Amino acid sequence: MKWRRGRGADQIQDRRGQPSTGAGGLPFPIPTGRGGKTGLGGLGIIGIVLAILFGTGILGGGGGGFGIPDIQAFPTTPQAQSGNEIATGPDPDAELEQFMRFVMEDIQDSWARTFAEAGRQYEPTQLARFTQSVDSGCGPASAATGPFYCPRDRLVYLDFGFFRELQNRFGAPGDFAQAYVIAHEVGHHVQTILGINQDVQAAQQSNPGDANQLSVRLELQADCFAGVWAHSAFEEQLLEEGDLEEGLGAAAAVGDDRIQEAATGRIDPESWTHGSAEQRTEWFQKGFDSGDPNDCETFSGDI
Repeated sequence: MKWRRGRGADQIQDRRGQPSTGAGGLPFPIPTGRGGKTGLGGLGIIGIVLAILFGTGILGGGGGGFGIPDIQAFPTTPQAQSGNEIATGPDPDAELEQFMRFVMEDIQDSWARTFAEAGRQYEPTQLARFTQSVDSGCGPASAATGPFYCPRDRLVYLDFGFFRELQNRFGAPGDFAQAYVIAHEVGHHVQTILGINQDVQAAQQSNPGDANQLSVRLELQADCFAGVWAHSAFEEQLLEEGDLEEGLGAAAAVGDDRIQEAATGRIDPESWTHGSAEQRTEWFQKGFDSGDPNDCETFSGDI
């Protein structure tokens, strides 16, 4: 990906070294049922995105991460010996942070333009960089949680060690694979601004049997939104040969089926919360091909 250093100075919060009260999972008040078969028609969530930017808010908050289960905490960067201290010396991830600043700024500039074209105002988020563990507005989290978005404080959280895992454990290398991860999480922020996260959470609480289905549809929409940004980056001539393939590879690598099979040797579609590798790549590609968030309609019909 073609990018420039020195941009996005206000895009990242440094949470490394801040004390954490714990390192458990995020305490979202979302049911964790195994996904009922009653369908979505009774939830009133049909045609959500058809007027996503040109109508009133539709869906109220969930949030999302990459849903990576049962793995060790990601390797910490050398400068951070624990969650409460940072060693002195140069940051070995300084170049990566520069890239993250650029990507965050470009993603958010793209969404700001899209919102402005619809007569709405985009509300920026920031990326909170941490090591090992962090206290977010949604509660304590560890690096093993993977990247996540918290709708309560409206921040994206990331331990840079995840990108080493993305390459080495999940076989998805490349800077555009990293950019896809950030674009997906900012996609959750867009869902929160539009009220989609909030209404999905309310629907999950009202219909626990459909909680997993709704989570999958929410995640696939965030993948599609990531593709919408990738389309914008292509139009800006920021993409290089192989970038799209890197993004698609990352989307596939974090599919529930691939993660389950690698972790347990079994695939259980009813327990999915993020979607299969095929679903995630299809919706990312759809967003890229269209460049229009109104085509990211994951809440009606088949996915």
